[in-house]
Amino acid sequence: MKYLLMIHSNPITWGHPSFLHTEEGKALPKKARDALAAQLDNLLNELDASGELINAVPLDPPTKTRVVRVREGVRATTDGPYSEAKEQLAGVFLIDVASQERAEEVAATIPEAGFYAVEVRPVSVFD
Repeated sequence: MKYLLMIHSNPITWGHPSFLHTEEGKALPKKARDALAAQLDNLLNELDASGELINAVPLDPPTKTRVVRVREGVRATTDGPYSEAKEQLAGVFLIDVASQERAEEVAATIPEAGFYAVEVRPVSVFD
C-alpha cells in the first residue's frame, strides 16, 4: 500500500536558512538540529534498505511559494503559501508499506512528528 507522509513544520524549529539571520531562527540549538538531522538520515537509510521508500523530498521555504487559482477562466497567481499559518508543508515521503499501521509507525519516527505533525494519507490509484 502506498502512502504519502506530509511533514508539517515551522521553519524556525530547524533554523531554516531563510530564518537563520534572526533570533527566531536560532530557536533550536545547533546540536539539537544536528541530532534531528541524524535521526532523519537514519530513517531514510532504513526505509531505502527495506525497499519501502519510493521518494522523499524537502520543499523550499514558503517565501518561494506561488498559488495559482482560476476563476471564470481567468488565472490569478499570488505569493504563497496557500494558507496563512506559521506552519508549512515542509516535505513529503512517498512510501510503499504493508499496512497503515506501518505507515503510521514510519510517520512517528520523522523528527517533525515531535514538534508539529506528519499527515498519513493513502495514495489512490486511478482506474
